[in-house]
Amino acid sequence: MEQAFWGDNNILKVVIAIADVGVVAYIVYRVLLLIRGTRAQQILVGLALIVVAFFASRLLGLKTLSWILDNFLSSFLLIVIVVFQHDIRRGLSRVGRRPFYAGIGYGQGAYLVDELTRAAEAMAKDRIGAIILVEREADLSELAETGIRVDGRISTGLLTQVFTPPGPLHDGALIIQQGRITAAAVFLPMTQNPRLDPSIGSRHRAAVGATEEVDAVAIVVSEERGQISIAERGVLTRDLDPAMLRKVLQRYFGPRTLTKSKPRKSEPSRA
Repeated sequence: MEQAFWGDNNILKVVIAIADVGVVAYIVYRVLLLIRGTRAQQILVGLALIVVAFFASRLLGLKTLSWILDNFLSSFLLIVIVVFQHDIRRGLSRVGRRPFYAGIGYGQGAYLVDELTRAAEAMAKDRIGAIILVEREADLSELAETGIRVDGRISTGLLTQVFTPPGPLHDGALIIQQGRITAAAVFLPMTQNPRLDPSIGSRHRAAVGATEEVDAVAIVVSEERGQISIAERGVLTRDLDPAMLRKVLQRYFGPRTLTKSKPRKSEPSRA
């Protein structure tokens, strides 16, 4: 009996079953990571409650409610596609892609983090409003097409100059792709998340809205308060000092162990 169970055929079936469960579990895990912190997470909870209500209505014999929910769930696949279209598009854009910064050398990753941190610090000090969207796994070319095309090497001076008014490119977002500035004056989609602080301005809402739809990191500098914020996956982290910003950017774009940049000489105080 034992030998029959451990036959080649049965072992193969067990291996296939384990692989099947593992693949499904991994897909569910990746989907949960994809929607974490976004509006889709709240919608998914609502749909789950509807499914629970459907089975409860059938169990309790609530025929009318069961009929309504049955007709609703009969179009479940179509509802999921319509409701989660942005998240599905974002997920599909990751398939077959790898984080482009994974292939960036040590020096380039450190340089990117240094220049972004210094530029944000300088603009916060001078109360220059800015929003910088940095590409990760998703392709931002579609968004870049809505702005003015730029092909420039990332530098603190260039980033600061772009957002300094009354320049023609200061109004809108700047996009960084493959380690280069590719577009400026880009208008990003606003978030519709009702849970955000009502006092948050349009730049922060645009940063949240963009990162809800695409896999990117948005750096925001407040013109009114001179504060630095960062948005990723629709989650906004506010009031970062330069050291905190550097640490977050290192986690996203740089090697795990980046050398600290040499301290710059303090600028003379303005009159």
